[in-house]
Amino acid sequence: MGARPAPAPLLIACALGIEQFALRTGERGDADGPVTVLRTGMGPAAAGRSVTRVLAGPVLRGAAVMATGFCAGLAPGMHPGDLVVAEETRDPRGSVPCAGTELLVKELVRTVPGRTVHTGPLTGSDHVVRGHERSDLLATGAIAVDMESAATLLSAVRAGERPVAAVRVVVDAPEHELVRIGTLRGGISAFRVLRSVLPAFREWHRSLLLPRR
Repeated sequence: MGARPAPAPLLIACALGIEQFALRTGERGDADGPVTVLRTGMGPAAAGRSVTRVLAGPVLRGAAVMATGFCAGLAPGMHPGDLVVAEETRDPRGSVPCAGTELLVKELVRTVPGRTVHTGPLTGSDHVVRGHERSDLLATGAIAVDMESAATLLSAVRAGERPVAAVRVVVDAPEHELVRIGTLRGGISAFRVLRSVLPAFREWHRSLLLPRR
């Protein structure tokens, strides 16, 4: 009998050191395939460069890619600590559909009970969005915005066909902007949620490795 093929790896991309720290402190157990948490740096340019570079190497060339970290909610009623599962990511260069959205929602509800999970388009920006910009982006149909997810997934699919997804934790929202009192409390809440999501990412990844019938 031949050797079992090595499982496809999973690349989890985030921008900030605090996001990477949350994900690493949340690691438990063994994944079905190798998992790499990549800190890309802030902004779409940095995210695109970092993801393109690591996917060009032999270790992660066939990796599934998950973009994660914090985001700004656009819809009224969102709160820090809410989760956003992207149905697609979009920016001026185009949109990328996400794989396994329903599974991610199911696993996040199970893994982080009591947290609201929103689904819809996740849009990209090259700066922190505040004030009227939120309503302008909401009018396009997007439910949340961050600076790296769209660039991460676009770079990933340009490097080769692969499953991609984006899950973000709301750190500020229309009624809870970063400049307002309560930001620290909201940030702690978002950090705790991000620290808890890795099992859902592992299950999403595991499902991609199962034989298709």
